[in-house]
Amino acid sequence: MKELFQHAAITHDITVRVAVSFLPEQSQPDAGKWFWVYHIRLENGSEERVQLKMRHWRITDGRGLISHVDGEGVVGETPVLQPGQTHDYVSGCPLTTPQGSMEGYFTFTRSDGTPFEVAIPYFPLAAPATAD
Repeated sequence: MKELFQHAAITHDITVRVAVSFLPEQSQPDAGKWFWVYHIRLENGSEERVQLKMRHWRITDGRGLISHVDGEGVVGETPVLQPGQTHDYVSGCPLTTPQGSMEGYFTFTRSDGTPFEVAIPYFPLAAPATAD
């Protein structure tokens, strides 16, 4: 598992794992466009049912410009995870610089409706260097 997912964080017995890859076929460096895909795995290690409700991303580009992205669920879903269950999804991030980073948190609710935040680990976005 560690080979696939390079980054992980555990909060309130919920593990968030991240694998990130640069996509050269979706990038246009000559036009100032770089694109990464990231795979998130959510693991419910708690003893109760939880539901992912919201996401908050802090995306930093190579110039230090920070963008905040908030939204409901992930890729159109608000998955429910029973104890021991996992949920995977894939999304992407474009930048106007060849490097940057992402981090943030998910807001989950417990069975009784109580919200809590779960950290998304920091992960770098780095395009491979190319020789001219």
